[in-house]
Amino acid sequence: MKVTVSRKAHFNAAHRLHNSKLSPEENTKIFGKCNNPYYHGHNYDLYVKVTGEIDPITGYVIDMKILKDIMKVHVLDRLDHKNLNEEVDEFKGLNPTAENICVVIWQILRDQLESKFDLKVILYETERNFVEYPSI
Repeated sequence: MKVTVSRKAHFNAAHRLHNSKLSPEENTKIFGKCNNPYYHGHNYDLYVKVTGEIDPITGYVIDMKILKDIMKVHVLDRLDHKNLNEEVDEFKGLNPTAENICVVIWQILRDQLESKFDLKVILYETERNFVEYPSI
């Protein structure tokens, strides 16, 4: 029997949505205020869902303290209070849209978790806008 456990975290980060292959006018048309050359910030809510079998010895799918520590060290410490475009290697050549941030977080966590676990990441950029990866 598979069960999903979830952990919520929060981080703040600044970014600029910009594609260097486009003209300034095209960037402004596509990204609007989010293309501000001085950046803008969000208060992100992150939900991490881990699905797996319940361990018959511990009764856990995964020890939530372990998941908390993985999230802190590998995601929050890397992204919290950072300028994503300037300070986070993954976004040096990747537009830090909510979609791309979500996929990057999933990739980081996937590398830290045993392959026996299924993983889903949900990232809220605002109260009304959020992204899930993988989808369905």
